[in-house]
Amino acid sequence: MAALLERARVFGMALGATMCLCVAFALPARAAEGTEVFADPSKIAAIGGSITEIVFALGEQDRLVARDSTSRYPEAALKLPDVGYMRQLSPEGVLSVNPSGILALHGSGPKETVDVLKKTSIPFIEVPERYDHEGILEKIRIVGKALGADAKAAALAAEIDAKLKAAEKQTASIKDRKRVLFVLSMRGGKILASGSNSAADGIIRLSGGVNAVDGYSGYKQLSDEAVITARPDVILMMNNAGPGVSDDELFANPSIRSTPAGTARKVVRMDGGYLLGFGPRTADVIRDLAASLYGGQAAD
Repeated sequence: MAALLERARVFGMALGATMCLCVAFALPARAAEGTEVFADPSKIAAIGGSITEIVFALGEQDRLVARDSTSRYPEAALKLPDVGYMRQLSPEGVLSVNPSGILALHGSGPKETVDVLKKTSIPFIEVPERYDHEGILEKIRIVGKALGADAKAAALAAEIDAKLKAAEKQTASIKDRKRVLFVLSMRGGKILASGSNSAADGIIRLSGGVNAVDGYSGYKQLSDEAVITARPDVILMMNNAGPGVSDDELFANPSIRSTPAGTARKVVRMDGGYLLGFGPRTADVIRDLAASLYGGQAAD
């Protein structure tokens, strides 16, 4: 018996609006609470781009039977079945690949779907998401432990730790920090920007910049006055995330035009999964963004 679960427009997905149909099914026994290691890690569904990327970096990709639609790196991951966008999952979509375990990044959802998945007999391990240096290492260790690959995880964490320290060091001596405004969208000419406790805020800080807006957590629509008061030196945006905004459209916005970034027409665009992934490639992101912000000032 089929029931309509939800209708959701997923921002950032090129396919736009999607509809998920859920099929009622009998639930097996509840999975063990507090699972940290999969008893059978042979068929894992990975939910979250950084989770999939870490599994590949550990050399454990043969254990994967599915990924979510944010898992687009490495290219080999695209060959895996796609169970949907990590924030708009359906129970039957995830269960259709018959996984022996589900490894999901915190924030996967919706809550109703996660609740259903946690009530099945399939072990469900949720990986915390923190937008800082140590948070990346924590993810690597948790994923490695879940797969029974602790030694590989320890080695990878040490390698990534060294890379992150080196990348962060290149802006350590810079005194005049660039103010960066991360613009998630410009629907109707209104700026939706990131505040604190967000992936954008985290990567700006790691790259030696200053988030141009504060006082709120997550993402918020800003008034024209708030944008002007933020005085950003640089606008940071994602590529391949919903309807594109050209440079001309961006700098035609009256509030943006009135900022130092608008005067200099300074915008940095990066792939969203790469920029905000907080995974094995984040040291490279820091180097790339720091170079865009500071040019030759950012040096090892």
